[in-house]
Amino acid sequence: MVPAALNDENTVAAFQVIPVDGPTAESTEALVHEFRDGDPLEGTRLDEVELSVAGWPAANIDISDIIADALPLYLVLVIVLSLVLMVMVFRSLLLPLIATLGFVGSFAGAMGAAVAVFQWGWFGELFPFGDPAPVLTFMPVIAVGVLFGLAMDYQLFTASRMREAYVQGSDPRLAVRQGLRAGRSVVVAAALVMASIFAGFAFGPDPMSAPLGLGLIVGVLIDAFVVRLLLVPALLHLCGPAAWYIPKWLDPILPDVDVEGVALERPQAAKASDGPAERVGAGRD
Repeated sequence: MVPAALNDENTVAAFQVIPVDGPTAESTEALVHEFRDGDPLEGTRLDEVELSVAGWPAANIDISDIIADALPLYLVLVIVLSLVLMVMVFRSLLLPLIATLGFVGSFAGAMGAAVAVFQWGWFGELFPFGDPAPVLTFMPVIAVGVLFGLAMDYQLFTASRMREAYVQGSDPRLAVRQGLRAGRSVVVAAALVMASIFAGFAFGPDPMSAPLGLGLIVGVLIDAFVVRLLLVPALLHLCGPAAWYIPKWLDPILPDVDVEGVALERPQAAKASDGPAERVGAGRD
């Protein structure tokens, strides 16, 4: 402990505490909590002195604790919104549930990969970031938002075609195959493009953005190739007609979200079919 400053009235003193294991070590975090939660001055002549802890390590610990407390609620909010939006779009209960659980798995895989490589040091020789260190505090919050948007896009590319084929009269299992065949190329291309973009961050020298880049690469690839192109179609195929079930009382309540623009195509199709007949009839008169 090194004395740093003292005010003119000798009522406030600042001391610099230098941790043995560095500012980001777990022992340093435990020391900060011990200073704040405990009473290291108890039993001394400074028993009545108010003790506070400040500095960048303490501030980072406080930010991490706040984000850790808020992250579960944030994740639950994202999951609930995902379920509500997909129920309105796809008019199904089982499809939104499967798709949302897949997103949770993709997010878990992204966080696990970032922690394993950048915090535990697995395959660290492949990345030019140096020694293992704690992952960026805001990474889970950023990753949830990015992966959620991409996952919903990938799901829309395939599931909207499945829903369209089913509404047009195709067998439920056949509709799943038709939708997957129509949207898989778009999902593959989009996932590879996004993974290539995130690779620029993952393999860069910046230790702050590299974990986020790697986590997003793993999350995008898992979500696109494992969840959207494999697990979701397979489970929908096994469920058959139950995949598109929605209670009769719920369907009229939900707003009509026409993501494919079918409502705009119907008047054009009707005009195209009625137009020649009217002209032929007029010529005969």
